[in-house]
This record gives sequence, C-alpha cells and structure tokens, in this order.
Amino acid sequence: MSEVQADSDPTTDIPVPEDDSTLAGYFRVHDRPPAYEGSDGYPYTVSVEVERTANLRAPFSGYLVFPRWAQNGVGIVGHVETPTLTQCATLEQAQGMLGERTLSEVKDLLEQAIAHPEMDHD
Repeated sequence: MSEVQADSDPTTDIPVPEDDSTLAGYFRVHDRPPAYEGSDGYPYTVSVEVERTANLRAPFSGYLVFPRWAQNGVGIVGHVETPTLTQCATLEQAQGMLGERTLSEVKDLLEQAIAHPEMDHD
C-alpha cells in the first residue's frame, strides 16, 4: 500500500495547491502577509503578535497588528490593532489559533480596529 502525500489529489496524483484562505495558509503559500484596503482608504498588511503575560494558566496572549502604509506604499505611517484574540498555554498554540482565522475574518477585524482605534489588545 503506497502512501499518498497530503498535498496531492489521491485520484490523479496531481499536486493540489495549498489553501491560502486562512492567515497561516496565506503566509505559507505566498511567503508574505495579506494586504487589505481599509475603509479609511489606506492600505494595510497584518502581523501576528503574541506576548507573554502573567497569567499562569494561559501565559501567551495573541492579537493582530495592522500596519498602515502610506498611500504610495513607500513606508508605514501608523497602525491599528485588535484586542486580545486568544490566550493560550504555549506560543505555538496562540500563533496557531490566530493563523486559523480566515482572511475575511481578518478583514472584519481590521475594519473593527479602524472604527475603534482606541481599542487595544490590553
């Protein structure tokens, strides 16, 4: 019995492209962060951030930061960020949970951060 690789169609043995519909999948497939146009007209990218906290049960807190790029794309002119989205026992769990978010969920989180810039991750 031969093993079929996870990245191929078992009926044709033709490689299947990786799924880039999640944040982690997009990073894996494209080797760069996804870009969005915010409702404020600025271009944004997204960064996964995880910090160590004093919470002994879940010492890793994760959130997303959206660098705001200049209209001409030359440099970063600011940022917005989400509140804390996950609290986990390990760094890898926190990164994994953030990476599971779909790109449309990430876009929604960007729009919420634009609408409420005073909201911080903690």
